[in-house]
Amino acid sequence: MDRLDREILGILQEDARISYRDLGARVGLSANAAGDRVRRMRRDGVIRGFTVIIDPAADTRTGLVVFIEVSLRLDTTNEEFERAVLALPGITEVVHVTGGHDYLVRATAADSGSLGALLSRLKRDAGVAHSNTRIALRAAPAR
Repeated sequence: MDRLDREILGILQEDARISYRDLGARVGLSANAAGDRVRRMRRDGVIRGFTVIIDPAADTRTGLVVFIEVSLRLDTTNEEFERAVLALPGITEVVHVTGGHDYLVRATAADSGSLGALLSRLKRDAGVAHSNTRIALRAAPAR
């Protein structure tokens, strides 16, 4: 990856829907050359995908959006936890983090009862020893 690839990644993080023509113009490449670089970075795994970020307040279908900090039991490996947690309904993101907890899990739950059931399954099925849950009230748009 070179300076131009990093510049392209920065632009795509701001607007993943930018056309290859506009992307190329911003970095001094033709549309085809910009597209080739994006396709190469996707093929090489640098770009893992494109996503839509929805404001939790605007998406009334999901109910609660929660962030769960989890600490694993000593007998649970990272691989076991990741495999188990990704199989649970409502899990939208799992991030291995530094600090006082092992992972940060982003999830949705229809209501507090569904959230309670999810937390029970994390402890029973995914090897979680301790958790700390935060409910999202609103999200400011990223710029």
